[in-house]
Amino acid sequence: MASHRKSRPAGTRVAGIRTPALATAALTSVALLSQTANASPSADDGRPSLEEVEKKVDDLYRQAESATENYNAAKEKTAKQRKRVDTLLDNVAQRTQKLNEAREELGSFAAAQYRTGATAPDTATFLLADSPQDYFDQAQLMSRLTSRQKDAVDEYVTEQSATMKQRREAAESLATLTDSQDDLKTAKATVQKKLTDARVLLSELTAQEKARLAEIEKQKQEEAARKAAELAKQQAAAAAAAAAESTPSSSASGSSSSSSSSTKAEKALAFARAQIGKPYVWGATGPDSYDCSGLTQAAWKAAGVTLPRTTYDQVNAGTTVSLADAQPGDLVFFYDDVSHVGIYIGNGMMIHAPKPGAYVREESIYYDGESGIHSVVRPA
Repeated sequence: MASHRKSRPAGTRVAGIRTPALATAALTSVALLSQTANASPSADDGRPSLEEVEKKVDDLYRQAESATENYNAAKEKTAKQRKRVDTLLDNVAQRTQKLNEAREELGSFAAAQYRTGATAPDTATFLLADSPQDYFDQAQLMSRLTSRQKDAVDEYVTEQSATMKQRREAAESLATLTDSQDDLKTAKATVQKKLTDARVLLSELTAQEKARLAEIEKQKQEEAARKAAELAKQQAAAAAAAAAESTPSSSASGSSSSSSSSTKAEKALAFARAQIGKPYVWGATGPDSYDCSGLTQAAWKAAGVTLPRTTYDQVNAGTTVSLADAQPGDLVFFYDDVSHVGIYIGNGMMIHAPKPGAYVREESIYYDGESGIHSVVRPA
């Protein structure tokens, strides 16, 4: 007897359910699209892979930050040099005025001698000479000068010598200032070039690639948060062990200095927290925007501690401590070239101005991996 059941189209079993052939084809297409979305750009089309783009962009941002610190150093040097040049030029102006007054006094003596017929040719030559000391040393001329005239000559020679010295120093300082300004321009151009290159690379990514890049960054942040939590546990355990071993007498002896340092650190952290959300701008020191070292400098300034401008100098402006002993307020430096810094807030976290396009924020000190951490310094 023939069956009245309709034959079913051949299909594929997925998770115990038989699906129509059309659905199977659709699922296959979705899977292929998903693979395409997650795949890195193929090297076959001449484009770098997504991993290569990510690494290149990160490297460019790091290079830009390093160049920013060079810019900060050149800017500080240029400002100091400009101040020195201004001071020297003011001194030259004052010396020139005194020299002119001394010259006028000698001129009045010469005029008086001329009217009385007592002047000598050597006196006029003396007044016009580039080096009056040559004539000053001539006994014949000096024997004709009165005591007052000799004092005037002494003053003139002294002022001329001092003026010439100041002019030489001013000229040298101007040359140094020009070099500093050239260095400043070069550093600025380097920063701008690195940032432009990074923006170009990012602009060439598709929407899918950008989404994948964001996912990679999210995974990195999750790993950094995990490492921070581990450090927080280690520090808490170490603090508990130290508290158990300490005696009342030893605790009292160090309470005064530690209290002072703690108060300063609290002020620095309070300032840093108040800046969260403000944009990173390279070369900025506040109050509306900051770069990394500009933020740490401003934070500790609020606590009454003066830090140098650049990360290269800040890393030497305090006591180096181990990462395990890091305390709130300490400065955490990154990379072999010490081109980035943040202010530690405890539990493996810090406040920092990360990079162009980002804002001052709290973040794990492992944000770029454990190997990125260079050292920890306690300013006070």
